[in-house]
Formats: sequence, C-alpha cells, structure tokens
Amino acid sequence: MARIPALRAPFAADVAAQLESMMPAGVPPIGLFRTFAKNLPMTAAMSEWGRYQLGRGLSLTLREREIVILRTCARCRCEYEWAVHLMVFARRAELTGDEITSLTHGSAGDACWSAARERVLIRVADALHDSSDIDDELWEAARGELGEPQLLDLFLLCGWYHAISFAARAARVEAEPGAPRFADFTAG
Repeated sequence: MARIPALRAPFAADVAAQLESMMPAGVPPIGLFRTFAKNLPMTAAMSEWGRYQLGRGLSLTLREREIVILRTCARCRCEYEWAVHLMVFARRAELTGDEITSLTHGSAGDACWSAARERVLIRVADALHDSSDIDDELWEAARGELGEPQLLDLFLLCGWYHAISFAARAARVEAEPGAPRFADFTAG
C-alpha cells in the first residue's frame, strides 16, 4: 500500500499542466509522477533533468541507457521503476529475455553479454551501487570503452536512478497496471 498515495484526476490546472509535460501526448501520467506532483516545485525542477536523462542529448544510446537504468533499479530493488522501464523501453532497446534476467538477477559475466562496452556499463553500475566509487582497474576498462562525456552521463544516470528508486520504494508507489515483476525473469 502506498505511503504517499498518488494524486488522482481531476487535477488542479497547474498539476495537470506539469503532468502533461512529463508524458507523451495522450498517455495518462504514471503513478510515480502523480506521487511526485504532491510537491509540484520539486516535480517541475526534476522534470528538466529527467528529460535530459531520457532524451537524445544523453551521450549513451537508448540501449545503453536502459541497461544502466534496469541494472540500477534492480540493484536498488525498485521493482516499480524497473517495471516501468521494461514496459516502455525494453523492446525499443532490443533487450532479450536473457539480458533482462541478467540485469535483474545476474552479473556482467553472464553469457548473454558479449559486448565489452555493455559489460563495463553493468560493472560500473554495480560498483557505484556497492561502493559509490569505481576502482582503478574498472576505471581503465571504462575509459577504454567510453569517452569523458559518456562516463559523466553514466555516473549521473546511475545516481539519478538511485534517487528515483529511493523515492519510489520509500513512498511505496503502487505498481502500474500489468507491470512485470522481478520474479517474472528468473534464470531457468
């Protein structure tokens, strides 16, 4: 049960305008945004950064971005945000069932990861989650695969989705209708 229940329509005009700006045209606002809208100044402020993280200006590809987001959300045990990204972006990112299972329960060493660059993304997300840092060996591996703009985007993408995961979990944002569960993707 939600600790901070999401707003429900009809929305006040300012809330409706903010929520509309955060969603594709004609798509109703997700529960996370309706929860955040209880603090409208915060929601407006974070909206621009969220647009950057999910937009074309990010120096990582859509697939790379989604690998990092799914891994970060899974490591933070934030099933809500993990599921939203699976439902909205996994197909466009061309993620396979084995890759989703690995991002949820596995490691960068799983057989489904043949690209060194993708293994590095997962390793960096794991290191930042575990120690808030990356060691010299991982730094060298990351530098071998990513340029400085990509590294900075990677670090902040991990941090952003830690923050989103913390808020969604602590507020107990309720799952979206039809959302997948971690248990739906198990090694088998």
